[in-house]
Amino acid sequence: MKVRGKAQFDPVIHSPHRLRICAALDSVDEAEFELLREVTGVSESVLSKQVKTLEEAGYVTTTKATRASRVRTWASITNRGKAAYQGHVMALQEIVSGL
Repeated sequence: MKVRGKAQFDPVIHSPHRLRICAALDSVDEAEFELLREVTGVSESVLSKQVKTLEEAGYVTTTKATRASRVRTWASITNRGKAAYQGHVMALQEIVSGL
């Protein structure tokens, strides 16, 4: 399903780490935390804090499961999060294009 947001700057998403998380999640159904750590280049604790902020805004959901005797966490962007992310990107494009 394609979600379209309106151009609107979003201070929750604007943080560089949260922007990278949303960008990574925008094109996939879900991503494991390890991939998000690589994308953002931050520690697990920093990533957890950033994802929690996105969760509290209703932009991301997380699920946990045990695989190979380890608890692993996956994150997914919600429809609300997709719309907010896409709207934020459109707002940034308007800013840099001088509109």
